[in-house]
Amino acid sequence: MPLLHFHIIKESRTPDELKSLLDTTHEAMLDAFKVPVRDRYQLVSEHEPTHMIVEDTGLDIPRTNKVVLLQIVSRPRSKEQVEGFYRLLAERLEKVCGLAPADLMVSIVQNSDEHWSFGLGRAQFLTGEL
Repeated sequence: MPLLHFHIIKESRTPDELKSLLDTTHEAMLDAFKVPVRDRYQLVSEHEPTHMIVEDTGLDIPRTNKVVLLQIVSRPRSKEQVEGFYRLLAERLEKVCGLAPADLMVSIVQNSDEHWSFGLGRAQFLTGEL
């Protein structure tokens, strides 16, 4: 937790580029949200170019076929943490992965402790295991 779901265009990245994208994002999450190192839950969905439309809401943000739409489900974070994460993630993905900041869109959905079970049929945040 957080749970990250990356949406990318099919065949827009090599396996090494994808690994770098996931690793760099995890490192930004560690720094911005102070989550434990093994708190890593990432999914990748690859879409045909005709099945992924990411426009700019009228902000004149140019997109390419390298666009990443990142959906995050997380416990509540402060406004400062969220804004810091957006900034840090864009900076690191540009530096490490060559991803233009214009090709990164992030949406965070917040939920509460009772909405997480990491297995064994228990709500570990509620039971005190986490």
